[in-house]
Amino acid sequence: MSEKTELDDAAARSGATAADPTARTASAPPTARESTAAATPDAPDAAGGPDKEAEASLWADAWRSLRRNPWFLVSGALLVVIVAMAIVPQVFTSVDPGSCDLSKSRQAPSAQHWFGTDIQGCDYYTRVIHGARNSMIVGVVVSIGVFAVAVVVGLLAGYFGGWIDGLLSRITDMIFAIPYMLGALVFLNIIDTRGPIQVALVLMLFTWPTSARLMRGSVMSVVNSEYVMAAKALGAGHLTIMRRHILPNSLGPLIGYSTVFIGIIIGAEATLTFLGVGLQLPAISWGLQLTDAQSYVTSSPHLLLFPVIFVGVTVFAFMTLGDAVRDALDPKSKR
Repeated sequence: MSEKTELDDAAARSGATAADPTARTASAPPTARESTAAATPDAPDAAGGPDKEAEASLWADAWRSLRRNPWFLVSGALLVVIVAMAIVPQVFTSVDPGSCDLSKSRQAPSAQHWFGTDIQGCDYYTRVIHGARNSMIVGVVVSIGVFAVAVVVGLLAGYFGGWIDGLLSRITDMIFAIPYMLGALVFLNIIDTRGPIQVALVLMLFTWPTSARLMRGSVMSVVNSEYVMAAKALGAGHLTIMRRHILPNSLGPLIGYSTVFIGIIIGAEATLTFLGVGLQLPAISWGLQLTDAQSYVTSSPHLLLFPVIFVGVTVFAFMTLGDAVRDALDPKSKR
């Protein structure tokens, strides 16, 4: 009797399974296709969606980090004022910088002339405000030009390697071996007319190797990454890989350094002009004001004080901003 009952139960179970072919016992292992589908995440699309998301996440994280950095906020506020002075000096003063009165030469600061007057009797506050433009032009032009050269040279050398890297590295080393201040002194001394563009081009000629070497090292740190290898395996071209995978992941250090570099160049321009080989009259710049002040340091110290303050604050703002940007874009600096 019991044997018959067991046979009936087995028949009932097999009938239920036949009625529902999709039913599976809990102990039955999944098929190989099901296991692969469960273990494999969604594959990235051919357009590189995850790469774009990672890139957007990098810049979003950098921006959040910058907003929480008080030094970024302070330096950014200072640079907004300085850039406004360079672009629209009329907002800060309505006095003509060329309006001078020799009878008021080298007057001390007063309510009428906040920074005093210069050697020609011009309002010194107005001259200092207008002096920001040429100094900023030199700094920004040099930084943009060096940035472009560094991206091209560093990207080609770091990505292709081999004889291309060897050739570009030797050229970079030859220029790097010449101190940029010495090279600028020699070249500017033989140029008759020296305006902001001429000074910027000479400084650009001798200052790009440092940025190029920085970019090369950054590219070499990502060129052997898994996502670059995967792109090569999928048949992506060199230009596509460099544009979509190498550049977005290697520009961070160069961007931070380029921001600091603007401040360095502004200080270099003021130094060259002070030494007599930078900008020439009738241009207005902080370096020219320092040149005029060197003979009156003891009798009229305000002629030296105010240009030095503006140069120092500008260099400080750019360097502090550059440090903040570099730390935000460098994943290694994050905890």
